[in-house]
Amino acid sequence: MAADPELKIERLALAGTLTDRVCGALTELVSGDDFPPGSRLPSETKMASRFGVSRTVIREAVSRLKSEGLVESRQGSGVFVRELNMDSPFRIDPSIMESVQSVLQVVELRQVLEGEIAALAAKRRNVAQLGAIRQALKQIDSDVSAGGDGVDADIAFHRSIAEATGNPHFLALVQFLFNFLRSATQTTRSIEATRATLAQQVKDEHLSIVEAISRRDTEAARAAARLHMERASRRLGASDVKSLLNAGVDSALNSPTT
Repeated sequence: MAADPELKIERLALAGTLTDRVCGALTELVSGDDFPPGSRLPSETKMASRFGVSRTVIREAVSRLKSEGLVESRQGSGVFVRELNMDSPFRIDPSIMESVQSVLQVVELRQVLEGEIAALAAKRRNVAQLGAIRQALKQIDSDVSAGGDGVDADIAFHRSIAEATGNPHFLALVQFLFNFLRSATQTTRSIEATRATLAQQVKDEHLSIVEAISRRDTEAARAAARLHMERASRRLGASDVKSLLNAGVDSALNSPTT
């Protein structure tokens, strides 16, 4: 019987939660040549010793890898690296979100989506969906007036537009990206709150999208959404880098400066 691959890993550095760091290290290992598909991972005890963490942390990290389709349990045999196939989910490694450039790349990904989502919403929305979009827009102002940052309402606004496409996959994909961009939104909205001209610009951008959707003007909706995301990216790029990275990118990044 072939020996299990050697677990080539150093003890973890001080950055992120223990589970996040172990998950990131294991992901790198199973994605490389040391643990090819079909390889068995070392035991929890051995990994805990090599990483310098508890078995509970190892168990949580391995559970994440299972949910991402990277490894699988085999009854009585252990945990094995899976072959990548059609049921392997799309993923973005949270560790890459430690630089503003990486955050902007995810914003760019969403920028492409938002234009088409708005265009489809303009074409397909019904009366109830348009009402939900308008209500979500009003809720942003209500939250800010009540002393909040408007981030959750902002996210709900963009979610309502995705829902109006009638395609659940758009909503699921946008929701997935929200998980990486909440802190970016929090950072830019805090900057916008200190400058009335920026705050008004964002309100006008949102309103332009809604009005185009209301008119069923697909081209105008696409253009308004893309302009909004382009400006959002510029606002994010001009923000305080340290503020963004210290905001806990690994715990919340949820919607590009929306």
